Amino acid sequence: MDFSSANIDLWQGMLQIAILCALMLLANVLRRKIPWIRRSLMPTAVLAGFLLLLLRYLGVVHVNSDFMEMVTYHALGLGFIALSLRIPQKDGHLDAEGLVGPKSGALIASCYVLQAIFGLIISMGLGYTLMPGFFKAAGILLPMGYGQGPGQANNIGSTYEQLGFTGGQSFGLSIAAAGFLCACIVGVIYLNVLRRQGKIRGAVEYEEVSGSVTVDTFQDENEIPIAESVDRFSMNMALVLVVYGLTYLLSLGLTSLFSGGLGNTISTLVWGFNFLFGSMLAIGLRSVFTGLRKVRLMTHQYQNNYLLSRCAGGAFDLMVIAGIGSIEFSELQGLWLPFILMAIIGGIVTFYYLLWICKKLYPNYYYEGFFSMFGMMTGTISSGVLLLREVDNVLATPAANNLLLGTSFAVLFGAPILVVVGIAPQSDAMCWLTLGLVTVYMALLLLFMLKVKRKKK
Repeated sequence: MDFSSANIDLWQGMLQIAILCALMLLANVLRRKIPWIRRSLMPTAVLAGFLLLLLRYLGVVHVNSDFMEMVTYHALGLGFIALSLRIPQKDGHLDAEGLVGPKSGALIASCYVLQAIFGLIISMGLGYTLMPGFFKAAGILLPMGYGQGPGQANNIGSTYEQLGFTGGQSFGLSIAAAGFLCACIVGVIYLNVLRRQGKIRGAVEYEEVSGSVTVDTFQDENEIPIAESVDRFSMNMALVLVVYGLTYLLSLGLTSLFSGGLGNTISTLVWGFNFLFGSMLAIGLRSVFTGLRKVRLMTHQYQNNYLLSRCAGGAFDLMVIAGIGSIEFSELQGLWLPFILMAIIGGIVTFYYLLWICKKLYPNYYYEGFFSMFGMMTGTISSGVLLLREVDNVLATPAANNLLLGTSFAVLFGAPILVVVGIAPQSDAMCWLTLGLVTVYMALLLLFMLKVKRKKK
């Protein structure tokens, strides 16, 4: 085998990953050393993504767009599998807060649905008036980009591109990038407005101290010893990759059951939502391990929550950098009007909806609940935590916990949205049906959040 630079296949992938990592290190230095960047609360991975995008268009850095899309796609699945393999921790907030977990999940799903409603109104309105022939289901990419981030925006955008939406992938990734800017710019401006009004106090500069991980955090009862013959990180990475391999086999089996036009649609959806199947398999494997330990056929706990969280964090950081950096603005020609309308209206609707609903759901920590959810529903969970730390720097309120609990329940509440993703692009009539379905579902979610109470014992 030729190990020299002449073997492009041997070196290209590693060099592309090295570029992503180098830009992440550079972005971290800029964020720590330049005050106005630090005050912007822009996550390091987001800043690195915009740096990659800028350097690409200046011709300074050359990356393979197909490889960046591959990183975005696989990192999303690997990250969700790592999160799903973690052992659930018993939390005292569950009983004290009643239905806060399910209601937080319903809140997250309702944001997806609300963004889908306004996205469809914009795309269908333009398709019937100013832009005849415009892909009317494009509005579904608003919740994919704002609510779920670049990974899902990339997947669904690629799927819609195969179904006839020219430039769909770059459109979805551009919406996701606009969402990060909305989280950082609008969130920081509103923080400063509230501080001037005296409604919140400025947070103390907060940075985690290196080496602050305790033995209790890193070592659960009955875990494999640190001195085991195989490294603990290797075991956890092996679990993640094995589940991802099983996800491939499951997706392959599901798509082989269908053929024809319907089969093609189902196939694109199955492969586009591979992260969801991976999460379900990871939860199933976690349950099997728990059962084996209960009957004493397995003596050690192989999952380590700390290491799995680090695996997920690393995957999501690479996903964000590659996703933003692979945007092709040339493919947005003729799509600037719907992009600008969705980016602006999506941000406004999300902002005012959360202002209203968070006051209902989190009356005792309203601002903490609002900023955490606004950051996540326009960016990712990391931008939600960054905004939260500006009003709750030690995470004393349950707001951060609600993000984690809500995300778990949102998988259940968000399942119907997966159906409309596949229905909408079929025809104009299906777009109207989708709009009606998501409107009805929005009403049901609001009914659950505002009217359902936990029975008092």
